[in-house]
Amino acid sequence: MLTKQDVLVVVPAFNEQESITQVITDIAICGYEYVVIDDCSEDETRRRVLEVNGEVLTLPINGGVGAALRCGFKYAIQNGYKAVIQCDADGQHPPDHFNRLLDALNESNSDVVVGSRFESKETTMRPTVFRKIAMNILSKIASRYTGHKISDATSGFRIISSPLLNEFADSFPTYYLGDTFEALVAAGSAGYKVTQIPTPIAPRVSGQSTSS
Repeated sequence: MLTKQDVLVVVPAFNEQESITQVITDIAICGYEYVVIDDCSEDETRRRVLEVNGEVLTLPINGGVGAALRCGFKYAIQNGYKAVIQCDADGQHPPDHFNRLLDALNESNSDVVVGSRFESKETTMRPTVFRKIAMNILSKIASRYTGHKISDATSGFRIISSPLLNEFADSFPTYYLGDTFEALVAAGSAGYKVTQIPTPIAPRVSGQSTSS
């Protein structure tokens, strides 16, 4: 059984100066350790993390979400953590649901638990029709490979535990959809258990998403 002391929250961030302080403050209030992976931001993201004595690693070039996450996974393994929670820096992922992800991981003996926005009545954001059709197709494929219903294969709000975490630290996909959809397919194909729980996702606090 993992506890929150075994978990590191990895926060990939690119130009999130308007939201990052509140995000990491909320994480700390929930009692979790975290590291911000500054993906070579062009704004004050790094400085604002340091202003509140937060832990931040800055990449020398902008590598995208997947590269930032892989860096965070390596950091977690090197520092003795047994699981990570992926949390966006834009304020969309609710830190008060971290415990639900951890509890679901322990109760189901899963290797990955995905937070599905489409299973939660609390979710306030609504994707466009075209985007939702694409998401549905990807979710059906992910469900087939994992053997479990996955309704939100592109959700970046998830918990991942070792030994899968160790593998992802070495070979996590860094290209578009690799860090969300393909990671689930790869995990399922390798025999790891992937499940999901409902979690609300809110509109981003500010700025513009790097996904389209």
